Amino acid sequence: MQRRARGSNLGLFLLLSQVYQAGFDNIPPVTLVTLGLNIFLFLNPLNDLMEVCISVNEGYYRKDWQRLLLSPFHHADDWHLYFNMVSLLWKGIRLERELGSVRFASIIAVFSQLIGMMYVLLELSLTEITGDPSYNKQCAVGFSGVLFALKVLTTHYHPGGNSYLMGAAIPNRYACWVELMLIHMLSPGTSFIGHLSGILVGLLYTQGPLKKIMEAVGGILLYDGNSPRPTFYSSHGYSGHRSHGTQQHRQNPPRDYSAYTGGLSEEEQFQRALRNSFNEGDRPRNERPPSEFCPPLDPLPPEETRRRRLQRFERQ
Repeated sequence: MQRRARGSNLGLFLLLSQVYQAGFDNIPPVTLVTLGLNIFLFLNPLNDLMEVCISVNEGYYRKDWQRLLLSPFHHADDWHLYFNMVSLLWKGIRLERELGSVRFASIIAVFSQLIGMMYVLLELSLTEITGDPSYNKQCAVGFSGVLFALKVLTTHYHPGGNSYLMGAAIPNRYACWVELMLIHMLSPGTSFIGHLSGILVGLLYTQGPLKKIMEAVGGILLYDGNSPRPTFYSSHGYSGHRSHGTQQHRQNPPRDYSAYTGGLSEEEQFQRALRNSFNEGDRPRNERPPSEFCPPLDPLPPEETRRRRLQRFERQ
């Protein structure tokens, strides 16, 4: 990694101009937060670049794995920050709206760590294959590896069409590879292995098992201990619709039967039914039956009750 002076921070001002032109209301939340984090750490770095960059020596041999967390969000100079963040701005707006903020946030978090691991693995492999220990010392910093992975996702979700690089139309499925070679030829100081690591992680997500692993882990994290099975959530399109991956039977809440009983106990209902049956014989046919919600009738004298019961049996 070549460390360069920040200069007049012209790249930072141009970046802020791009963000302003895009409009804060048009930038999805995760993309906006990621932009803000990178800009904040550029203006207020947690440490010197040589203390946050990732390499085989520092990450693998010295076990300084916190560099995996710090290296993607620090940049060598304002132009490094500018080109990376402008690329993030347009890729993030497109992908976050399609995938949803939760999924896009998980992609940023996982990719930023896996790309550092992939970088260390590739550099370590090159050292073993070539016998050149200099690969162990190459230290990488910046968000460009994540951007190459996002480029793979963009071409995966939008197949077909062309990308234009230096005025030449390149099929989208080859655009990330052509861009990898062009950047390395035009700017030799950039990390070829870091960019390649981003492409490989993106392919692991679109063509390999990474997406299923992330969805499985996400399902475990969203598991509700009161439910028999984990619940999976997914976002679809611009609406941010959330759907349950498993159907769960819910217990019906206790029902209120007072609307059907008029608030009467079983004994009161039985007495009401008896009185209504006794009164049925004396009620004209066109008379409406008493409402179930009327006040209880006065109890009849025993003699009247026996008389009406005998009349009922005589009529039968």
